[in-house]
Amino acid sequence: MNMKLDPKPLTLLAALMLLALPLTGSPSTWANLTLAGLAMGLIVFVIASGLTLVFGLMDVLNFGHGVFIALGAFMATTVLAALAPWAGSNSVAANLAALAAACAAGMAVSAAVGVVFERVLVRPVYGQHLKQILITMGGMIIGEELIKASWGAQLIPLPMPETLRGIFLIGDVAVEKFRLLACVIGLAVLVALLGVLNRTKIGLLIRAGVQDREMVEALGYRIRRLFVGVFVAGSALAGLGGVLWGLVQQGVTPQIGGQVNLLLFIVIIIGGLGSTLGCLVGALLVGLMANYAGFLAPKAALFSNIGLMVAVLLWRPQGLYPVGAK
Repeated sequence: MNMKLDPKPLTLLAALMLLALPLTGSPSTWANLTLAGLAMGLIVFVIASGLTLVFGLMDVLNFGHGVFIALGAFMATTVLAALAPWAGSNSVAANLAALAAACAAGMAVSAAVGVVFERVLVRPVYGQHLKQILITMGGMIIGEELIKASWGAQLIPLPMPETLRGIFLIGDVAVEKFRLLACVIGLAVLVALLGVLNRTKIGLLIRAGVQDREMVEALGYRIRRLFVGVFVAGSALAGLGGVLWGLVQQGVTPQIGGQVNLLLFIVIIIGGLGSTLGCLVGALLVGLMANYAGFLAPKAALFSNIGLMVAVLLWRPQGLYPVGAK
């Protein structure tokens, strides 16, 4: 499971960007769309990384992942409303502190609910994929109803902190402030995941437990606790992604997680089920495709990523990075 970089998927990413250059009409338009697409891709990666982590290390198909996304987004509305003086201030430090508090709250609540979700719904169906799909989908439906009972069924606005709104110009290219921050967060999540999984004892034990659970338990380690930790970490990452996604959308509804779920599964299928690096490349491809298609052919934008997935699977039926690069 050591990372062995295959350059071909990265050339696919470059090819998509180069193909879009003459189609978009001008270099500045292309640059705007590309930067927005990469930023969207990194936000999707943050959300999908938790799902990839749970499937890759625990072999669990969690169709209830959207609950944790929605919880993160709704906690952001609550925290930012409570910290309105900070979020509405012209101080960058105050704005970042408010956003950090919203992210921390979203991750904490999603992680706490993840403990219950794993114990009650997922643990009884380990190794049974069909039952996992059915029971986690049921969990998502129940979760959405509980969110409606707590926050209501209507759209709740989620405005960005004051200094994170708007853009700054680099020549003719407009860079959105919040999307740039989202890129930094996405890259930080990637580095943290790869570092923990490949360079720490906990990561080694988790990966060894996936390969030979009995042997690791014979050495005295509690694999079940490690797997619960993995599920909780995946839930927390979904909560963090929900905060970012809600801020980009400027509003949240109880269905926000379910609406993103299809996109997430497209990403992890493209990337290769369970691969962290594949999840990153898949998310970037999806983000770029959505932006290019939305500009060039808005009516086809809804189907563009499904077409991308079909094309990738025809080329590599097991995904871009099916085994390594976790």
